[in-house]
Amino acid sequence: MKHLIIIFTIIIATSGLRAQTIESVLEQVEQNNTTLAALRKKTDAEKIGNKTGIYLDNPEAEFHYLWGTPSAIGNRQDFSISQSFDFPTAYSYKNEISDISNQQAELQYVKNQKEILLETKLLLYDLIYLNALKSELTKRAEHATTIAEAYDARFEAGDANILEFNKAKINLLNAEKELEALEVQRLALLSELKGLNGGEFINYTDSTFSPANLPANFEQWYAVAEENNPVLNWLKQEIEKSSKQVKLEKALSLPKFKGGYMSEKVMDEQFQGIAFGLSIPLWQDKNKVKYAKAKKEAVESEVFNTRLQFYNRLQTLYAQAAGLQKNVGEYRTQLEPLDHSDLLIKALDAGEITLIEYIMELSIYYESMNRLLELERDMKKSVARLNRYM
Repeated sequence: MKHLIIIFTIIIATSGLRAQTIESVLEQVEQNNTTLAALRKKTDAEKIGNKTGIYLDNPEAEFHYLWGTPSAIGNRQDFSISQSFDFPTAYSYKNEISDISNQQAELQYVKNQKEILLETKLLLYDLIYLNALKSELTKRAEHATTIAEAYDARFEAGDANILEFNKAKINLLNAEKELEALEVQRLALLSELKGLNGGEFINYTDSTFSPANLPANFEQWYAVAEENNPVLNWLKQEIEKSSKQVKLEKALSLPKFKGGYMSEKVMDEQFQGIAFGLSIPLWQDKNKVKYAKAKKEAVESEVFNTRLQFYNRLQTLYAQAAGLQKNVGEYRTQLEPLDHSDLLIKALDAGEITLIEYIMELSIYYESMNRLLELERDMKKSVARLNRYM
């Protein structure tokens, strides 16, 4: 496993020399993601579908040839062509509803697009965390190698006992295995990123978290976020569409018309003229207007609930991100002066502390550094979720 990881790491390191930023990766994913490509085609097809069934019914043409009995009365030929149509305002409402439906289709695509880009961004923050942690673990492994080699020499010289020698070897083994386990996680995330990028590999090596852009005023920021939220905008469009649907159903409840031309020919006699028909909607469309009004009220209620849930969710995320930002700042400020690794190695060389004490003291600092990196990652993820619609 160790050799495979080393080989794969070399391949990755040589496969992409250009440094990748989060923005450049997101651009590539937006362009190459196969799910988005399929959704784009689905959206375009849906928009075409929304423009069907909104025009006049097809014209109808009929021809009858009737044999007369007895033959003396001759044969009869009938021909007619007609066009039926709803009340004129219905076609205007159908067209407006189809336009709104197309806008909703685009909003649904934008929603899916933002979800995939958010997924990618969260994965990149995990990679930054693992890349930073890898850098830390590499230093620790090098440090553990130096200690192990020193105790190997001291053991050979009779200056250290077997217990101290074994502790140094175990410390090195733990450092190496921790680094290998982390590399497995890192390669797995790079594989996920490759999948999001349509199968094209991205060698993402960034190991530094950029400063978080947390809005200073939540209410002002929320007003922009609500305006950009595709889910809320979709529901707003649904209210407008429901209102148009009520008007459409009212128009459809009015009489339908049918007009055309008709001719009839029997022997030497021929009759021709216009035909006109009227359909009175008494039973077929009963309760459709009532249903459209009820649906409009239901959508309005859904919009109110969704907006409230969205506000509460973002308020929670804002508080969480602000708290994490504060913790990261305090943690880093207080942790940086506490790196006593140089003093510890001097104390170990001078015999002032034992090897186990040295390892324990270092492990406390190492755990704190790991915790700081976790806090930075979690903070960036919270801010990313907060800004997903900005």
